[in-house]
Amino acid sequence: MFEYRAPVQDMLFLLCQQKDLCVDRQHNELLLNEAKKLAEQSWLPCNRIGDQQGCTLKSGKVQLAELIKTAFHHYADAGWMGLTMPERWGGQDQSEVLGSFVGEMLTSSNHALSMLPALTMSACRAIISHGSDKLRDTYLPPIITGHWTATMCMTEAHCGSDLGLVRSKAVPDGEAFRISGSKIFISYGSHNASDNIIHLVLARLPEAPAGIKGLSLFLVPEKTENAEGQWQQDNAVVCTGIEEKMGIHASPTCSISFEHSLGYLIGEENGGIKAMFTMMNEMRLGTCLQGVGLSEHSYQKSLEYAKDRLQMRSLSGVKNPEGEADAIVEHPDVRRMLLTQKSFADGGRALANYCAQLLDQLAANPDDKDAGLLLELLTPIAKGFCTEAGLESASHAIQVYGGHGFISENGVEQLYRDGRIATLYEGTTGIQALDLLGRKVLGNQGASLRLFTKKIHLLCKDNLEHPQLTKFAQRLHGFAKEWPGLSMKVGMKAMQNHDEAGAASFDFLMYSGYVALGYFHLKSAVEASELLQAGRSEFSDEFLQQKIQLANFYLQRILPRTEGHKATMMAELESLNPVWS
Repeated sequence: MFEYRAPVQDMLFLLCQQKDLCVDRQHNELLLNEAKKLAEQSWLPCNRIGDQQGCTLKSGKVQLAELIKTAFHHYADAGWMGLTMPERWGGQDQSEVLGSFVGEMLTSSNHALSMLPALTMSACRAIISHGSDKLRDTYLPPIITGHWTATMCMTEAHCGSDLGLVRSKAVPDGEAFRISGSKIFISYGSHNASDNIIHLVLARLPEAPAGIKGLSLFLVPEKTENAEGQWQQDNAVVCTGIEEKMGIHASPTCSISFEHSLGYLIGEENGGIKAMFTMMNEMRLGTCLQGVGLSEHSYQKSLEYAKDRLQMRSLSGVKNPEGEADAIVEHPDVRRMLLTQKSFADGGRALANYCAQLLDQLAANPDDKDAGLLLELLTPIAKGFCTEAGLESASHAIQVYGGHGFISENGVEQLYRDGRIATLYEGTTGIQALDLLGRKVLGNQGASLRLFTKKIHLLCKDNLEHPQLTKFAQRLHGFAKEWPGLSMKVGMKAMQNHDEAGAASFDFLMYSGYVALGYFHLKSAVEASELLQAGRSEFSDEFLQQKIQLANFYLQRILPRTEGHKATMMAELESLNPVWS
């Protein structure tokens, strides 16, 4: 049964638009093909097994399915954990762009397992950015080799996403601290695939201010170093349970208790949110890739089935005269679903790729103000929109399969179950929407939004007279002005009543996502057209023509969804008055 093939060709197409990375094409292609082998030959085969076997908790320790553990060791032992990490601590210092492509392959092939290295690398970013030299030199090398893994411990049973209600405590103990409290929903909070687990824990110091301003971040190892220099001493970090979940069964979601556990401050006292957001922002972009990977995997499964499944005759005439029916791929409504999946995958990949470029730019020049503003704007769009689009793609996969999609045998229902979590963690879509509208647009008077809409304006302006893409540019051009205008209208309403922003935020995020992907589809169509005209591309004419056709589909049949979101975000607030007592 067909499952998944990593879309290396499309990734190379995006790389060819980046002149600095295009120079190293041979290296990049080799790296991506090696990642493709890992994803398809090691991670993919244990995806369904992990879903079926799940995890078990024995004597306070989580046991992973054996094949899941083996697949992680394949990944770690080959050095992939340190792909984008600094060489100083054993990493390879590759670009975030390449890292994002590898990350997509991993989450497409095995969503549940991909969370383990993703969380670990995000924790590394927080330690690198805010930890002391001693902490970095002690903990980063074994984490980057994959011998140790890491988590982030924020949520508590009573607070969910409202971190200001966190109750875990930290009491000074010499140069260290003793951490006490309980955390829930800790992905890979306990498992048997690494020798040690390093927890990044939000807790309160004595006399700390109330709310999020009183939170500090602490590094708490599951095992500490004993007198003989061995990391085998128990640190009173206890897994008290694992959740039975809708999906990602191979990923243990743990309740963790810290019982006067030894910990070390990361960053400044009461500066925990700032330090943790370094990790959360990394994870939000990683979650975007989960949405992209879900769209890609759903598309591939759907397309393969639609080509083989015979049912009814095409409305425009018999397409399979040798068979008793035509393949369902001939039916326009099935093509609608397939092209929707494909447009979300390719457009989302381009958006994620651009965010990774911005990360690379900021790493090279932390003072690049424009890159920082653009990344701030696009991060909640990438996370919120791409995960919602991924879930729609998975739903389409079930629909393409029909009744066969609703049963477990074909695997598409697992795609939906596993992908459902992506819209929830690292902040639900509603939280991403509030962040986008409140902080990233209205909070800076639209400065970041104007930077991006200027890019839309210039791209469209340059192609309004393009012999093949004129209509494409015309369809998108108006959004360069309309998008900031809508934000101003919502902002004016919110000045009278703050609930106006909350009421409009989801539709504003979805509108923003559709427009952003429209920009990247047009950009890809322009690049494909230029390569066709040059006549000496490493990409086939068929591949390039498909890029142009996909942009045509998206701009004609998906971008118009913005009209509904525009109408809804401008609707009167009273329409949300409750109808219950």
